[in-house]
Amino acid sequence: MILPQTFFGALLLLLLTLFCWGSWANTFKLAGKWRFELYYFDFAFGVLLAAVVCAFTLGSQPTADGLEFLDDIAHTGRRQAVYGFAAGAIFNLANMLFMAAISVAGLAVAFPVGLGTALFVGTLVNYAVQPKGNTVLLFSGVAIVAASIVADALAYRSHARAKLEEEIGKAGRTKSKKKKDGSLKAIILCVASGVLMGSYFPLIDLAKAGDNGMGPYSVGLVFAAGVFASTFLLNLFLMNLPVQGQAVEILDYFKGRATQHLLGLLGGALWFSGMISSLVVAAAVAKDAQIGPAAGLALRQGATMIGALWGLLVWKEFQNADVRVKTLIILTLVLFVSGLGMISIAPLYSR
Repeated sequence: MILPQTFFGALLLLLLTLFCWGSWANTFKLAGKWRFELYYFDFAFGVLLAAVVCAFTLGSQPTADGLEFLDDIAHTGRRQAVYGFAAGAIFNLANMLFMAAISVAGLAVAFPVGLGTALFVGTLVNYAVQPKGNTVLLFSGVAIVAASIVADALAYRSHARAKLEEEIGKAGRTKSKKKKDGSLKAIILCVASGVLMGSYFPLIDLAKAGDNGMGPYSVGLVFAAGVFASTFLLNLFLMNLPVQGQAVEILDYFKGRATQHLLGLLGGALWFSGMISSLVVAAAVAKDAQIGPAAGLALRQGATMIGALWGLLVWKEFQNADVRVKTLIILTLVLFVSGLGMISIAPLYSR
């Protein structure tokens, strides 16, 4: 199986993770009015397809130790396989809620609030499992990330209310009196997604642990199988009890345009490309290919800022916002970067 052998190669793979994880959701935005529940079937298949291709191409190339994907999967323990599959299922529920939040509030809210919550939860879980690092830096960073989440939530809520007031003014108060801004629903979806998103990575670590632990391409394929299999159960539930709009019929999936289906496949393949790049870098054994924990965490979690910037600069999700909202958005970005930086360097200053 192919693993990075140089620092530059490992760095390029982490930059690929940064780009893919920060950009894949644009495929949903490009799909237009296509419901996220229908988009998600193609997304899940794109994840599985990319995992299979990676496993039987990059993962099947002979290396110096002679280990290939099929050898690795053959010696995998059942417990490790269950951990990898469960991680995929938990991620899948988190990502569905994340997509629901995007459909309601957009990228500039879902990424900072949802993935910010994931960073918050993931950091606390990792510290509980393996307490290490400078606690002052670590918990100060966690608190600052929490502040960035609050700032973005306040910005979105204020902007949503302003837009609602504008709609009421145009349509007349009697007709629009019962309308709600929906901001609280979006924030709850983001936070719920983030809590789950911050919980699945320890399962991946368990899937890789022990003598029967899985290599990166094996855990990637089992993880993707968990995503694909759980989609049919979880997505049918969301289709019948939608977070927004009317219930969706399964036959509506077949009414989508070819471009909408292709965008879903592309979104899944992009996300998994980021995932496998991250797993491969973490599995690198060559001394020259080791990326420090600070740089690794910063590059992986920096995808939050990439996604938020897509929403702000390309999709114009806070267009015509007032000065207060714009100030809160800038504060969100500054706080998140600052908090992430402190969390990233905390392991370097262990006491």
